[in-house]
Amino acid sequence: MKTTFKKCTLEDLKTLQDIGYETFKDTFQHLNTPENMEAYLQKAFNLKQLEKELLNVSSTFFFIYVNEELAGYLKVNVDIAQTERIENDALEIERIYIRNKFQGQGLGKYLINRGIEIAKAQNKKLVWLGVWEKNEGAIKFYKKMGFVENGTHSFYMGDEKQTDFIMVKTLI
Repeated sequence: MKTTFKKCTLEDLKTLQDIGYETFKDTFQHLNTPENMEAYLQKAFNLKQLEKELLNVSSTFFFIYVNEELAGYLKVNVDIAQTERIENDALEIERIYIRNKFQGQGLGKYLINRGIEIAKAQNKKLVWLGVWEKNEGAIKFYKKMGFVENGTHSFYMGDEKQTDFIMVKTLI
């Protein structure tokens, strides 16, 4: 298995939209109403929104490929791009998604580790992320990767207010 990690550019905008829609919908559609799912997808993954995020110097998207096929993506935020103010020297992993056919191959662990490497290269003291309280598999995975629960924040899926656990990993 040949794995490639690539920083996204504006040229990747449509591909980013496609994988964002696919992976988010596959992960959460069975737990949400179709109306709330569609509202969220239209808000979070429209081309103007994604272009704005790609142009933000405090946010970076990365694609992961397996044997030259797009398998998933990672989005990290620093400074004012973070969705919460956790600590000054922090990096947020805002999105980490693997396409269904590539799950169970260690790619999530690979992406988390790449996020941690990016944080260390920027002299960050911690990495944090938000994970939906009902996403038990992800919570278990993040705990295994050394993250600990450190609070909550609200996440809106359409008009439904949901609770995300904030999970933090302190870097040495």
